[in-house]
Amino acid sequence: MTVNFFDQFMSPNFLGIPMILLSLLLPWFLFPSPSSLWIKNRLVTLQSWALNQFVKQICSPLHPAGHKWALMFTSLMLFLVSLNTLGLLPYTFTPTTQLSLNLGLAIPLWLATVVIGLRNHTTRSFAHLLPEGTPALLVPVLIIIETISLFIRPFALGVRLTANLTAGHLLIHLISTGVFVLSSLSMPAAILTSLLLLLLTLLEIAVAMIQAYVFVLLLSLYLQENI
Repeated sequence: MTVNFFDQFMSPNFLGIPMILLSLLLPWFLFPSPSSLWIKNRLVTLQSWALNQFVKQICSPLHPAGHKWALMFTSLMLFLVSLNTLGLLPYTFTPTTQLSLNLGLAIPLWLATVVIGLRNHTTRSFAHLLPEGTPALLVPVLIIIETISLFIRPFALGVRLTANLTAGHLLIHLISTGVFVLSSLSMPAAILTSLLLLLLTLLEIAVAMIQAYVFVLLLSLYLQENI
């Protein structure tokens, strides 16, 4: 029987209920609960330190008017990291391999930054479409190119996240299938392939975190251009 490697990217159903809804709700249970204690356990302390470092990294290049987005960026970062790493567990589903979900996150947030720029700095926002000192003959062409590059940003965000996670998951699936086949043919080759699979899994964990960070970082850069 032929194995379809793309079946892992289909949203599973249980009793007709799509399990993607459960996957989307799971990361919110990982947030630390508020506490009146000054000193918490090591896990919460490490998580708080990591969140503080992330907020500093994201908000340092931003104008003070954009610091109000820090809570949303931090929540989005945790949300994406949780969903990206969720698919590395056996018998699970990765919602962020679906382009529709990634575009559903990218388009509204990108549009919010554009609307903020048009409302607060209308002239400067339109000035981005035409660099200063452009020859008159190139004005229509450059305006069209800059407009296309502006509207392609949210699609680039969604496709980048989808493509990186999909490629990694497919490669893990291919190598794991090779390990299964080699186990009955040559055990030393199967062991070496298993080590390669372990290294690839560690790399995919790093990719899942980095892609979530890149997604939020690019959104913060789009915000910086419009505030």
